[in-house]
Amino acid sequence: MERPEFVVLLLVGLIIGTGVGSAYARARRGWTDYQTVKKTVPGARRAAWLLIKVVTTKIGVIALLLVGAVAYAAADSDGGSGQPAPTPSATSSTRVGR
Repeated sequence: MERPEFVVLLLVGLIIGTGVGSAYARARRGWTDYQTVKKTVPGARRAAWLLIKVVTTKIGVIALLLVGAVAYAAADSDGGSGQPAPTPSATSSTRVGR
């Protein structure tokens, strides 16, 4: 048999090499996954902004409709007679200009 020091050094080298190799494989896999996700982020960011714009637009349209309905209800609060409201000033008995 060879010298026992060489066998021990070989075993220690195999153990360290296996540990370093598996760590390298994990790091390489993680780097590949990171690059894949990094490429999808601009698309996800664009989709998020598009979703925010759509939701904001819908909320704005609903708010405008509510304000319009309130304004319409306030303008039609005289009972719906269609006649102008009487003025509090006194009227003369004669017509002016005829």
